[in-house]
Amino acid sequence: KLRFIPHFKLAFSYRITTLMKFLTPLSWLTLPLLSQSYFTPPPPTSPATSLPNKLYEWRGQNIRYQAAGPSNSPNTVLLIHGLFVNSDHWRYTLSGLSEAGYRVYAIDLLGSGYSSKPPRDSPAAQSLCGERARFASDTAILKGIELGTAAGGLRLADVDLRHPLDSCYNFFTWSEQISDFTRDVIGTASRTTLVANSIGTISSLQAASDNRSLFDGVFVVNPNFRELHSAEIPFSTLSMPVLRVVQRLLRERGQGLFDALATPETVKEILKEPYAVTEAIDDTLVSVLLDPLLTPGASDVVFDTLSYSAGPLPEQQLQKMEDCPVWVCYGDKDPWTPSRRVEKLKDLKSVQRVIRLEGVGHCPHDEAPHLVNPLILEFLKEIGRGTE
Repeated sequence: KLRFIPHFKLAFSYRITTLMKFLTPLSWLTLPLLSQSYFTPPPPTSPATSLPNKLYEWRGQNIRYQAAGPSNSPNTVLLIHGLFVNSDHWRYTLSGLSEAGYRVYAIDLLGSGYSSKPPRDSPAAQSLCGERARFASDTAILKGIELGTAAGGLRLADVDLRHPLDSCYNFFTWSEQISDFTRDVIGTASRTTLVANSIGTISSLQAASDNRSLFDGVFVVNPNFRELHSAEIPFSTLSMPVLRVVQRLLRERGQGLFDALATPETVKEILKEPYAVTEAIDDTLVSVLLDPLLTPGASDVVFDTLSYSAGPLPEQQLQKMEDCPVWVCYGDKDPWTPSRRVEKLKDLKSVQRVIRLEGVGHCPHDEAPHLVNPLILEFLKEIGRGTE
């Protein structure tokens, strides 16, 4: 694994090694979209869920999604995946919630899974960027925001919201995608509940904050505090220039190394770090996570995401969401999410409960669905979304 500044060695090495071991060369299935985008059609049926893969056209791009449960159910749930994965990661949540009578959707965010991947600097990508209309140049940095610490304390930091590369692959773009999908596909007859894992939490919280009329609550499975954010890195004045150099080198010269290391065997080894329940890492999981990352355009999006040391952070978002109920669960064996910082979220008015799950890691919904699905169902009933 690549080692960087020791203080955040674990988080950085995970991101780098994950990328280096996931990506390989071109797929012949690639189709041009709007002449400046990559799109590889998904298989007709998901190997992980046995559900048909569907496509939603969003602002000229193809977005892959899956749906399960009664189509006429007024109780709708939208699942938002985490870093470098896709809607197949919700294989057990889709089945568990749909069997309980809910209409459940899982979506691939732009640039992830089988959704379109327009090159960052193309006109198509630039037109999608959710930051452009949102920020004037003098409003992209929030000053003196109260954030948590790994020890469960508090500190003040400036939060830079804008992607340093002006990329469309940012939380504001993804939050707009979530909101538009809800309007266009799910419908607005009743509000939808969001369920998110890892960095999908930030896109979900942003969507709920921006569109309270669409969403009635957010259930978080292991939040991500983004250790490579400029507000999170210790001694950022000194360390950020070094990090920027590493990020640039990866964008410019990393592809060959990624291609050389991309095998199912290495992916399986990587997953043993976030997964405390290693028995959950089966061949199907490895395949559905790896295959979309082998398609054209995927590696560029991953390099881009590695360079995204900015954007909103969970505490900053939650402080403005007092009227939106939020529950958080997390695995106590998660190597990347500090448990004391998660527990401290209980002090925020919007966070009604924080639930510690013993013996599981960063992906409890896939490691231990028998623990997570009942909690989601309890949350849904608590906010008035029961099916009985």
